[in-house]
Amino acid sequence: MPNTDDANTLGRYLRTRRSLVSPDAAGLPDMGNRRVPGLRREEVAFLAGISSDYYVRLEQGRDRHPSEQVLHSIARALHLDEEATRYLITIAKPKLAGRKRPHKPERASNGIYTLINSWPLTAAYVHSKYMDVLAANSLAIAISPYNAPGQNGILAAFLEPEMRELHTDWEEMTARVVPYLRSIVGAGMEESRLIELVGELSSRSERFRSLWARQDVTHSTTGTSKFNHPQVGSMELHYEKLLIPRTDMQTLITYHALPGSESEERLRLLATMNAPSDHSRSTYGNQIGHDLESPPRTT
Repeated sequence: MPNTDDANTLGRYLRTRRSLVSPDAAGLPDMGNRRVPGLRREEVAFLAGISSDYYVRLEQGRDRHPSEQVLHSIARALHLDEEATRYLITIAKPKLAGRKRPHKPERASNGIYTLINSWPLTAAYVHSKYMDVLAANSLAIAISPYNAPGQNGILAAFLEPEMRELHTDWEEMTARVVPYLRSIVGAGMEESRLIELVGELSSRSERFRSLWARQDVTHSTTGTSKFNHPQVGSMELHYEKLLIPRTDMQTLITYHALPGSESEERLRLLATMNAPSDHSRSTYGNQIGHDLESPPRTT
């Protein structure tokens, strides 16, 4: 039998998720003598109402066409939430063969740049499906230079020491960003750009390796982030993540402070200190209109 594990995304996901469910959480007696954490294969099969042999075939990649009904049953057995269940169904779908389209440099539209540049007290930037920054306004870059076009958000989050100093909630922030990346790339786990990112992060960050191995999927679109900015001090900013229609998962991220709060005053001060000149705004706008020649990376 050929080794199918390299392409067995579904099997890897099932193995990881069952290792995170304790027998007690599943309502099963813990008989002890477990060689690995979590549920055994036969226990997942029992809870899902399918045969052990069939579940083993799914994990081993010998059966790749489970019905949605079976997948929903497995999702319940593994205590997957709605978002994780959708991800399970997506990665279980058969891949359609077809010609690979040549890579085209990605960019944000000029209209998006005009929009975010009109927000003087809202930091905003746009990233691609793989978190390559495509456009940003001056306030976003003032908060962090890693929000500038040409940078990559997830590489910076794990590999740049300045990000740990900037984000006082760095542990929580990094715990959010990995499940978020999984949620936006979906079933495209074999795409070269993702393989490149995961390879570099896995080789250089132990925290990324542990978070990626969990295979959590969470598309968190709103929340708060805490900053300790070198120019203005501590700020608590609220973020929103909005998918841009008719793009390949480009996302607009905004940060704002509550009106009348101390964070708003500090954000206003930061905006004033870093307001672009007319010349730099014009030059930057022209730069945004050009394609990026290569995938962005951190410095």
